[in-house]
Amino acid sequence: MSKPPANTVLFLMGPTASGKTDLAIDISQKIKSRLISVDSALIYKGMDIGTAKPDSKTLAAYPHYLINICKPSDAYSAQDFITDAKSQIQLAFDHEELPILVGGTSFYFNALEHGLSELPESTPASREKYNQLLKEKGVEALHQDLQKIDPVAAIRIHAHDAQRITRALEVFDISGQTLTHLQGNKQGGLNYPIKKIILMPDRSELHQRIQTRFHLMMEQGFIDEVKTLKSNPKLHQDLPSIRCVGYRQAWQFLNNEIDEAEMIERSIIATRQLCKRQSTWLKNETQGLLLKTADLNQAINFIQQ
Repeated sequence: MSKPPANTVLFLMGPTASGKTDLAIDISQKIKSRLISVDSALIYKGMDIGTAKPDSKTLAAYPHYLINICKPSDAYSAQDFITDAKSQIQLAFDHEELPILVGGTSFYFNALEHGLSELPESTPASREKYNQLLKEKGVEALHQDLQKIDPVAAIRIHAHDAQRITRALEVFDISGQTLTHLQGNKQGGLNYPIKKIILMPDRSELHQRIQTRFHLMMEQGFIDEVKTLKSNPKLHQDLPSIRCVGYRQAWQFLNNEIDEAEMIERSIIATRQLCKRQSTWLKNETQGLLLKTADLNQAINFIQQ
């Protein structure tokens, strides 16, 4: 096993179902590494099947840090992620390991690399206020409200992205300043050289993988997993954890709002839409190694250059 380049961080990025985890593990078998998850769904305990979390056997053999660190009822911010990721990166350097940050949550990657704006923190009262408004008015009406307050953010945020819409409204409510204005002043990026590998299979291949993977999740007991979550009185549909792709649709199915066939179809479509958003963001990552397939030799040569 070879030594890693000194004080260098590897970002291993790609859309969902692209094979990032397998490539990260393969690299770690060649270069002494620490695997650090960059995934806003894998942080949650008890959400294993629907998030395509590496199984317990894989995690025992190849530990991934920042997986299973929260309850689904917990709040976890991008600032929390930056703090935790920087701590893990430092531990990697202390042990002469290559920190491999692997995942598909673009906001986390961007926040870690470039820093975050000084945004006001959410409060239980403000979260409750906007969760209630979401139930009463609906996401499209709240997006229209955001257009009046912060048209730049409204263009950037998808009309059905309830979490980001309510956060933008909350920021304005608490601070009196728009999200766009506050995000113009970022602080605290990563002060180490970053190498980036972008794993980007063809769209048609990704779509097939997504469909196959979801049907496998169903066979593995995904609905039972969501039933267990649903039995927890602290959990509800408006939490970030339950809004994760697949979980929202399964929750609706268990509420008898849709049948199983529609739940499966909606989940696959939502995952493909997530894949498209991730791919669009990654197209702007021009500085790095772009791979259509998980070519280990190319990856190792790139890291060691």
